[in-house]
Amino acid sequence: MTQQQWDSVDDYFTGLLAPADEALTAALRDSDAAGLPQIAVAPNQGKLLHLLAQIQGARRILEVGTLGGYSTIWLARALPADGRLITLEYKPEHADVARGNLARAGLDKIAEVRVGPALDSLTALGAEHPEPFDLVFIDADKANNARYLEWALELTRPGSLIILDNVVRGGAVTEAASTDPHVLGTRSALELIAEHPKLTGTAVQTVGTKGYDGFALARVLG
Repeated sequence: MTQQQWDSVDDYFTGLLAPADEALTAALRDSDAAGLPQIAVAPNQGKLLHLLAQIQGARRILEVGTLGGYSTIWLARALPADGRLITLEYKPEHADVARGNLARAGLDKIAEVRVGPALDSLTALGAEHPEPFDLVFIDADKANNARYLEWALELTRPGSLIILDNVVRGGAVTEAASTDPHVLGTRSALELIAEHPKLTGTAVQTVGTKGYDGFALARVLG
């Protein structure tokens, strides 16, 4: 299989099952215009996040890593009118783009963008003693994946769903001797899912417009 074939299949799936609308198209357009890296989730992956949030019956969602808000839109659209999403972004310029994209999509009353290093934002969020989140999507700097996962456990409840993106690293996740902090952080998070008594999960490889990668799913146990 080639990248061209993967792209063709993704294009077919997206066109049939996850067609773009103006808010989603504009979110990607404005992100590109602002010079944001083109690392947002693929449309069919965004639809998967949306469906997982709906299946979960999520009313409160936490996202670690906003970028331009593309995945945030998919997730926030799965919430009821009185739902809430908090998304954490490191770079103020990215957060500005995301806020504009969320406002255009009519989601700025549901989704809140918080700016700063995610671990600092998570510490501040924990100090607020918020209601537990029903779903957490982790898609930020991979070196801190295990620490983000630990915070996700602190901020969720039994039955909550945690999604960890980009866990395959082009196959490098299998390299036990790797010194790449992205690989080390991802392996640590996966090992935490495997070993923690309050987590059960799995990981899945994917191919598509984003290349060869994958994601992990974990459920919080009682």
